[in-house]
This record gives sequence, structure tokens and C-alpha cells, in this order.
Amino acid sequence: MAPRAAAGPGRAPAPIPAAEYQHRRRALVELAGDDAILVLPAAPERIRSHDTHHPYRQDSDFWYLTGFPEPEAVLVLVPGRPHGETLLFCRERHPERELWDGPRAGPEGAVDRFGIDDAYPIDDIDEILPGLLEGRSRVYYHFGRDKDFDLKLIGWVNRVRAQVRQGAEPPHEFLELGHLLHELRLAKSPAELRQLRHAAAIAAEAQKAAMRATRPGGHEYEVEAALWSVWRHHDAVAAYTPIVGAGPNACVLHYVANNAPLRDGDLLLCDAGAEYRGYASDITRSWPVNGRFSKEQRALYELVLAAQAAAIDEARPGRPYAAVHDAAVRVLSEGLLSLGLLKGSLRKVLEAEAYKAFYMHKTGHWIGLDVHDVGDYKVAGESRVLEAGMVFTVEPGLYVAPSADVPAKWRGIGIRIEDEVLVAPGGPEVLTAAVPKAPDAVEAWMAG
Repeated sequence: MAPRAAAGPGRAPAPIPAAEYQHRRRALVELAGDDAILVLPAAPERIRSHDTHHPYRQDSDFWYLTGFPEPEAVLVLVPGRPHGETLLFCRERHPERELWDGPRAGPEGAVDRFGIDDAYPIDDIDEILPGLLEGRSRVYYHFGRDKDFDLKLIGWVNRVRAQVRQGAEPPHEFLELGHLLHELRLAKSPAELRQLRHAAAIAAEAQKAAMRATRPGGHEYEVEAALWSVWRHHDAVAAYTPIVGAGPNACVLHYVANNAPLRDGDLLLCDAGAEYRGYASDITRSWPVNGRFSKEQRALYELVLAAQAAAIDEARPGRPYAAVHDAAVRVLSEGLLSLGLLKGSLRKVLEAEAYKAFYMHKTGHWIGLDVHDVGDYKVAGESRVLEAGMVFTVEPGLYVAPSADVPAKWRGIGIRIEDEVLVAPGGPEVLTAAVPKAPDAVEAWMAG
């Protein structure tokens, strides 16, 4: 009897309210100090080819501070400004352009719907921004992200410098905005966790559909199509280009061609996540194309699963982030020695990093508005200590390349098992647990 399907994504959570964006901006302003100014442009639109564009995706930092979805906008935070510390420059309403491209908020909508203190037409920024820079000693900005905007900002600063003889006080210090902002983004609020859980639930349902779409004689792109069907059914998109690699393709860490045939006896590795309202999810599962693990496949799979369990157990407040990776590496190394794929003692394998012949990447990354989310992994040279509200992936793997110097029965097997984990006071919470991963559960789900 096939296992009962886990509950799907369910009702979508409420959008993050304007009040939370206001709270985030106030927190950032307090960190910056009264004599600073913070400047952050929206993401530009990107050309895909000739006169077609990629689907627009807002800059994650800009989205975190505003929830404003449009291009051609600039957020300016002015600590201590009597008439309001948050200003937004954005496109004006334009009935003709809106007929072609969709509605715009306009400056009035930015104030009414997004909690902005003052909003101005983007065409007025050359006239207004130099005056906002004057008298501010420090500018926080992401230099190097957008070279065209870098030049604009330098030009506005130079206009203030040109008025020094008339008493103008130009900024004299330029600081990286991410140094302040990305620490705020690292611990997720309850409203953010609701978005992340929903994105994870969508991704989980998609992975289960992908398992059911796998069959010998099919193709990787048919499995990818099952993912997309579920994502779009729930108003989500891909958080990144999915990896759907069967057989030796599973040993290519960033494989994205997704067009090879599915052969009886191969494993398929599916690394795919959904993005919902800007928040990412990230899941990897590995399953047999024919629905049954071979002896060697199961042995490596159970080893990766044990490594993941040991790593997840380290995801607790007060533990160093590095302990997650160290736990996975130790279990994988012990298992590789037991299976005969590595030789020597455990101490020597760990010291020489001999395990990297089969496991060459780290065990996870922060996740949030970016699939590889912002936040330092070390603080003052030491591994960051985990705190409640942090969310990251735990994704050990083993990859035995077709050319590996091991017995033929092991070659061409690639396995990764990845879940999202929330650091919580009561212990790790796996946000993506709805996808089967015990080998018997995988086989039972595919048989259904």
C-alpha cells in the first residue's frame, strides 16, 4: 500500500505588512547613525536577447527594506531627517506605458501602500539627491554592483564638493551597506518564516511530483517539467536553475542541461527549489530511476543520510556553524573507510582531507531572500555561533565520478540529500521534511 501523500502547501500566508518594512528601515537607520545617508537602487531590468527581457526580479536588499516590486527606483534613508527618514524615487504613473507594461504605484502609491515617508519622481533625483548628501559625513552604498549607478552617485557627490567654497559639507567617507544590512537579514522574523515555510512546502510538493514523473526511457527534462508545473500552480517560480541529473550527470555539481535520457539502473539527483514572494527554498533528493536502489546505491545513500542526520543535530543555538560541516565530514569519512573507498585511519583521512575525492563542497549555506543568502559564516575569525531564527541548508553528498579509481560497481553514482533547517530553541526544525528521504520511503513513494 502506497504511503499517504503529505499535506500540500495549504493556504498562502499573508504578505509581510508595511509595518515590518518600516521596522527594518528604522533598525538600519539606528545602526548607521545620525550623520549618515544610505542609498540603495532597485535592480535594473536585464536584457535576455535583442528586445526581450528576463522576468524582473527585485534586488533582495531593496525588497527587504521596501517590498516595492518595480524597477527604476532608488531608496534613500536619511537618519534624523525631520520630515521623514525614508525617501523613495520611483516612476510616475503613466497611462500609456501602463497599458503595455502594467500598473505602477507612482510616488503617491509608494507613500500610501508601502509606508514611505516621502516619494518623488525618479526623473527628479538629479535635482534632489545632492541636497540630501550635503551635510552627511558617511554614505552607505553597495559600490560595484551597478557601475552605471556608481558613476551617478559619484557625480552627485562631486556636485556637493564643488560647493565647498560656498559652505557645503560633502560626505568624506564611503562604507559598504552590506556590512550593516546583511546582519539584519540573517535572523528571520516570524513573518519571514511564514513565507519560507510556504516556499518550502511548494518545493516539497514539486519534488514528490518529480519522483512520480521519473521512469526508465524518459528524459531529465520531463522530470523538470513536473517541478515547474507544481511551482506555477502555487504562484511560485524557480529559486535557481534546477539540477536534474541522472547517472553520471549526478556527479556534475552544477549540471543544468537537464536533457539526457533516464536509464534503468541509474540514480537521479534533483536539486530544485521554489521562490515565493522573493523567499527561496532549496531541496535535493536522489532516487533510483526504476524505483529500486541497487546494493551499492543504497549503501552510499544510507551513508549520506546518516551524515545529514549528524549535521542537522548540530543546528542548535550556541553551536558553531562549522560544527555542522565537521559532523557530516566525519560520518562520511568513517563510512567511506568502511566501504573500502578510502584507505588508512580516520585521523589521516580527516587531516589530509582525502574525503574530498568524493565530497568536495561544504555542507550548507544560509537561505532566505537569496538561495545563497547573505550573512558572514565567521565573526572575528571564528565560526559564527548559531542563533534562533537562522535558516540554512544541510546538504552532504557523495560523488563517485565515472573515472574514479574504485571498483566499477561504485562508479557513476552521485547522491546529495538537502533540507532547509531552522535553528530553534527546542531543537532543529526541518522545513522540507515533507519529501521522503529514507530509502524505503523513497521506494514506496515511487511505487505509488
